[in-house]
Amino acid sequence: MKEDRSLEIKALVDVIVKGMQEKKAENITVIDLREIDTAVCDFFVISNANSNTQVNAIADSIQKETLETLNDKAWRKEGTETSEWVLMDYVNVVAHIFQTPVRDFYALEELWGDAKITSIESQY
Repeated sequence: MKEDRSLEIKALVDVIVKGMQEKKAENITVIDLREIDTAVCDFFVISNANSNTQVNAIADSIQKETLETLNDKAWRKEGTETSEWVLMDYVNVVAHIFQTPVRDFYALEELWGDAKITSIESQY
């Protein structure tokens, strides 16, 4: 049963990455938080973009891909008012889409430095 749930979570991570890639998100990174006792979820999937228009397009693409592929939708979505940092909470996986300067400022990869961090190769 636990293995099935793990496969579902991994599939969600993959679909979120695909949604990001569809809109040319930059610096896609997956942070595996499963070994961190204080983590609030299993994975962060992080990317950045150069405008609020692109941030929103990436968030919309993730929403479309997760709904069409997995029939799943975010439990919560925040940050669309300014689109400097959009957070999409799928409970076990949280997608973060930043404008580049905001990502540099918050440096989530450094905050979760004990986690396993994987950079996804650019598709373009």
